[in-house]
Amino acid sequence: MSTSNLSNILSQLQSSSSSSPQKITSLLSSAKRELLTLNALIPTPTTPTHILLLARQTLETGALFSIRLQQPDAFTRYYQQLLPFYEIPESSYQSDNSKDSSSQRSKVTGLYLLLLLTKGDYAAFHTVLEGLEVEQAGKGQGLEGDEFISYPVKLERWLMEGSYDRVWGATKREGVPSEEFGVFSEVLIGTIRDEIASCSEKAYPSLPIANAKNLLFLDSEGSVVEFAQAKGWVVKDGRIYFPQSQEDMRTEKEILVASGQVIENTIGYARELETIV
Repeated sequence: MSTSNLSNILSQLQSSSSSSPQKITSLLSSAKRELLTLNALIPTPTTPTHILLLARQTLETGALFSIRLQQPDAFTRYYQQLLPFYEIPESSYQSDNSKDSSSQRSKVTGLYLLLLLTKGDYAAFHTVLEGLEVEQAGKGQGLEGDEFISYPVKLERWLMEGSYDRVWGATKREGVPSEEFGVFSEVLIGTIRDEIASCSEKAYPSLPIANAKNLLFLDSEGSVVEFAQAKGWVVKDGRIYFPQSQEDMRTEKEILVASGQVIENTIGYARELETIV
């Protein structure tokens, strides 16, 4: 069975990084149809090695393009379709005619872990991670040296610790292992802002806008005002006032104790917070 059409489409995709989203989507759809024609969308024990390899490369290419096009649902479908291919021993992809049998499993799986993290699906995150750890332990290896897997693992640990400044630094361009991981930066920072905002509401009756800018990792005071308005906070005379019911009113000592949580969670801005308290 000829694979020339699929090989041609895959070559076009691999050289189409600057093409329009419409063209890329069209090529991906064509690649999927070719996989169906070759009966290669789901691997079987009788699938020839060269078709097995081509099918995995096609699905991995589709997964990575889905991330670049910011289509998380499409990426998830590609990841799920790749799982049966990842269960096959790597030796099954080797042949004398294989020009490039390398897999992008590590990158695709790392991106899936990061996607779960941005959704707050920690149960699924740890289920996938534990499966990887068991698999690597069986090979006498660990995950620490894998830059694509260790990246979301570190972010998850810092989020749980409340070390938001470390997460912020890691999402900068120089901190991400590849361009696809950078797509999640704003989503993660949005998660951090919401968490800090929640802590701030409990810790303070109000905050200066200038301090809130640093605290919430925003670029300008105008962005702070927009964020505050979206949260339903009152902005007046250069300060943000958080809504408090009568039973929420606290003594100065209670405010100082509560503010410790915010200070601990945003270590990089401890000095600014001390001036507020």
